[in-house]
Amino acid sequence: MGNTLGLAPVGALPRRSPRREEPLPNPGSFDELHRLCKDVFPAQMEGVKLVVNKVLSSHFQVAHTVHMSALGLPGYHLHAAYAGDWQLSPTEVFPTVVGDMDSGGSLNAQVLLLLAERLRAKAVFQTQQAKFLTWQFDGEYRGDDYTATLTLGNPDLIGESVIVVAHFLQSLTHRLVLGGELVYHRRPGEEGAILTLAGKYSAVHWVATLNVGSGGAHASYYHRANEQVQVGVEFEANTRLQDTTFSFGYHLTLPQANMVFRGLVDSNWCVGAVLEKKMPPLPVTLALGAFLNHWRNRFHCGFSITVG
Repeated sequence: MGNTLGLAPVGALPRRSPRREEPLPNPGSFDELHRLCKDVFPAQMEGVKLVVNKVLSSHFQVAHTVHMSALGLPGYHLHAAYAGDWQLSPTEVFPTVVGDMDSGGSLNAQVLLLLAERLRAKAVFQTQQAKFLTWQFDGEYRGDDYTATLTLGNPDLIGESVIVVAHFLQSLTHRLVLGGELVYHRRPGEEGAILTLAGKYSAVHWVATLNVGSGGAHASYYHRANEQVQVGVEFEANTRLQDTTFSFGYHLTLPQANMVFRGLVDSNWCVGAVLEKKMPPLPVTLALGAFLNHWRNRFHCGFSITVG
């Protein structure tokens, strides 16, 4: 008996191809977990500062900074940066060499190298005149959905002292990242380790991050209301110092006026704000900031001009 209903045989029905899931993203670096929230808060300003940036070529640029303050002697900084040809992203170029030297001869320098497609290395040096203060070496491996980092700080074989920091982050879903940090320090007569667990959840318009360990806790919340308004909330607790701090910051962009306004309020009775104004067509940016600590009755303000 034929197929009177006109139905196709079971074997002839088209099969749906299995849905291909998108791979999980790389979680980034451990140090950047709270970056979105921290970028909302204004940077401290005090005194008068003049910054002149000069691009010498597609690979090399320098900056001159003169800072005058009532809290200390006037200072001058020379900043130089070299960027190579290998660009992985708009903010990542390898190799990169950055140096900053002040009028007293103190130097801060960083060298970033791309050893392989997924392996990065960084060296940091800090001197105070002719004396080395800090030397640090980092190695970071970025997998498809995880990042592992190992840092050696001030290794001294003769003095038997070293600081070792290990980071690991894993993307569990497209929005959830979990990981941890282990800090080990050793010097004559003292040795210890601190373990910290971390988690980050990213939604469409907000990001929540939490670090919890034996040394304390650090929580942050970032929310982007629209293209002009961003807010951030931070909570930090230090078990060793028995101190907790709560901070609220906001970031307001006025594109038609070429202005950016940042402000903050924290639980230590501190308020502060910084206003930045670009002056097109001139390559000049003006910034004015003021900060007041009601509890300690301290006030300081700053003004800066950036050219280039």
